[in-house]
Amino acid sequence: MINQDEKKKKKDEKEKTVTPLLKPDPETLHTTDPQEHMKGPVSSTVQNIKEEGEKNDKVSKDEAEREREKNM
Repeated sequence: MINQDEKKKKKDEKEKTVTPLLKPDPETLHTTDPQEHMKGPVSSTVQNIKEEGEKNDKVSKDEAEREREKNM
């Protein structure tokens, strides 16, 4: 019969040998938005949408400031 210590040792050894199936790409590590550096159809689409949204947001802020100044 296996005692608790032997079970724990086997479990610890098994955990040490298990490696993740996929490792993150080095260029995406330690960034706030890893998708900025990714390539592919989905990432490209997401980046295009993000850039367009940021551009529209900037225009909207400018328009809002002009409206405020006009109404004062």
